[in-house]
Amino acid sequence: MVTENDGMGAVRLLRTVPPFRRLWTARAISFLGDSLSLVALMVYVADTTGQALAVALLLLVGDFAPALLGPLTGVVADRFELRRVMIVCELAQAALIAAIALGVTAFPLPVILVLVGLRSIAGQVFQPASRAVVPALVRDRDLEGANAAIGFGTNGGEALGPLLAAVLLPLLDVRGVLLIDAASFLLSAVLLAFLPAARPPVADEPSTVLNDTITGLRYIVTTPLLRAVGLGFIAVVACNGIDDVALVFLAKDTLHGGDAAVGLLLAAVGIGLFAGYALLARPRLALPVLLLAGFAISSAGNLLTGFAWAVGAAFAVQATRGIGLAAMDVASNTLIQRNVPAQLLGRVFGSLYGAIGVAAALSYLGGGLLLDLTSPRTALIAAGTGGLLATLATAVALRGTSRPTAE
Repeated sequence: MVTENDGMGAVRLLRTVPPFRRLWTARAISFLGDSLSLVALMVYVADTTGQALAVALLLLVGDFAPALLGPLTGVVADRFELRRVMIVCELAQAALIAAIALGVTAFPLPVILVLVGLRSIAGQVFQPASRAVVPALVRDRDLEGANAAIGFGTNGGEALGPLLAAVLLPLLDVRGVLLIDAASFLLSAVLLAFLPAARPPVADEPSTVLNDTITGLRYIVTTPLLRAVGLGFIAVVACNGIDDVALVFLAKDTLHGGDAAVGLLLAAVGIGLFAGYALLARPRLALPVLLLAGFAISSAGNLLTGFAWAVGAAFAVQATRGIGLAAMDVASNTLIQRNVPAQLLGRVFGSLYGAIGVAAALSYLGGGLLLDLTSPRTALIAAGTGGLLATLATAVALRGTSRPTAE
């Protein structure tokens, strides 16, 4: 069990560790800008094309396509100094978003999609580097609190983004909002420039990018702890990713609510995430237990939502589910940071979260088919049941690892 004296809480870390505070601020600002620009582009593409497929393609090139490159993008974080990698990624994203902003009304949709895809690839490189740098900024015993703080800040940016977009779009139009996003990347780069250098250990012999990628994947596959955590996380996401689609139909068709009910249910998980990260600012559970609890709570949330008799009941269960998602995030990040050699952290994070992105995309597709064949209740119950079975399998796998309680 983790005691209160084992590490600082998230708030104290932000107050007393300036380098970590700069990383936290940079990531929160960057995520806020990302959320702003995503809403602006979705609205613009929908208005100019009138096609849902065009919006789907925008989301696909922004999330799914870069996720496929996860094992490769993680190599960058392991080959170069982490601070420099993050700064270059933020500057690249600022330039690409500025290009989209300046040409948005003149560019055809394929050009916009290409630029969005390139920006997302730069973001995909940034993510493993930003996770790998955390152990260099805080003490080992403070990793849980640090990851909870980052989760709270980035989730806050993503939650506030759509609200700010609703206010700013009528005032600044799409170009203005996109330029704000570009400025957020520049501000993030400036903050990151003040971080201490964090160069991962370099291998004795030079290697190709392909060999480095294969080495990272082999390490994940042959390490029992990582294999159990990774496969469990991917399976839970593959089962439960359907919820974003199913909640729309549950609210409108099954529970007979309107658009407000849809927005309320979709916001519930975000509220739960806020609460979860706040609760985990000073965790009390061993990491494997916290991970399994997160898997179980997030899966049970969808299962119970399938039995909800009213929008309020579904909201309460989905908010609780958000707490489970926060536990999954903090536990998995900390387990990886604490158990993986520094020279492999980028590849492990890149491969894991790339695979999770692919699992989520496949869940959207499979979930849509399941919804068409059955009903929102059946789809959510099936998703939650599958997630709970994946949780049970992960618990069995973790018992067989050599370091099941690594703290």
